[in-house]
Amino acid sequence: MRIAINNNNNNYYYKLLFHLPKAPKRSLFRNNINMSSQLDAPRQVVKKILAESQREGNGATVRRSIGRPGLKNMDPFLMLDEFSVSAPAGFPDHPHRGFETVTYMLEGAFAHQDFAGHKGIIRTGDVQWMTAGRGIVHSEMPVGEGVNKGLQLWINLSSKDKMIEPNYQELLNEDIVRAENEGVEVRVIAGESMGIESPVYTRTPTMYLDFKLQPGSELSQPIPESYNAFVYIVEGEGVFGSPSSKPVLAHHCLVLGPGDGLNVWNVSSNPLRFVLIGGQPLNEPVVQYGPFVMNTQAEIEKTFEDYQFGKNGFEMANYWRSQS
Repeated sequence: MRIAINNNNNNYYYKLLFHLPKAPKRSLFRNNINMSSQLDAPRQVVKKILAESQREGNGATVRRSIGRPGLKNMDPFLMLDEFSVSAPAGFPDHPHRGFETVTYMLEGAFAHQDFAGHKGIIRTGDVQWMTAGRGIVHSEMPVGEGVNKGLQLWINLSSKDKMIEPNYQELLNEDIVRAENEGVEVRVIAGESMGIESPVYTRTPTMYLDFKLQPGSELSQPIPESYNAFVYIVEGEGVFGSPSSKPVLAHHCLVLGPGDGLNVWNVSSNPLRFVLIGGQPLNEPVVQYGPFVMNTQAEIEKTFEDYQFGKNGFEMANYWRSQS
């Protein structure tokens, strides 16, 4: 998705980033490997979408699943992209308001900086969870040579949180909690699995789990019944929901129906890697125009006014430029 906003003859390109959480006060999840009977009502796949490549930002390529016409959003999730970027392509200065962005680097590194003075580099395995809140202008550009790959998720904010101050949570690869059992590995970015819990605070209650299943292994992962949830397959192929289902290949997004968890089988001869993401629906109106997500059209119009005239969170928008 590419949005060009003309402001003082400078084009700002819209892209996506990610939202960040703190650890729940109590355990919300319990995971059991090779114990499908632990799930009373396993979730089934109700929709399958192939994330097809498209151009975004300044010469970048993304595979979009959530955010396409066939799956415009899935409350509280607004968008999911699998990106693949090589310099000099990238996502130069662009604004956001009203949601959170989560950037998960799968390969390579991205440099980010914003008009509030925050800057840093997200490397392979790192996560940046950014709360855009009332307003941020930032850039995200690849570091070094080669292809830089990752996932970018947008998570909506409730109406009461849309105008909070921007905030970041960042997890280094070595700090992400992980576990392994009987051919199943998990990295817990948000929520809990296999008895381990992420320290990330999720303002909109969210689970974000990165699984790798070796050939012949299986998984039974509980999901809070109130959550909307989906799977995105990063590599390999797997059977999801029911053992009689056909295997699904990489780059597919699988929307899950109601139930208390997900069963997965790797019946192939290669490893299977996927992310399982779920969140509590907000059940609020969504009015989106490019990088701005509010509850009403009037709020979107006010956001454009704030951005154009540099007020209510965008005071530095007309003066700041990222540094290469």
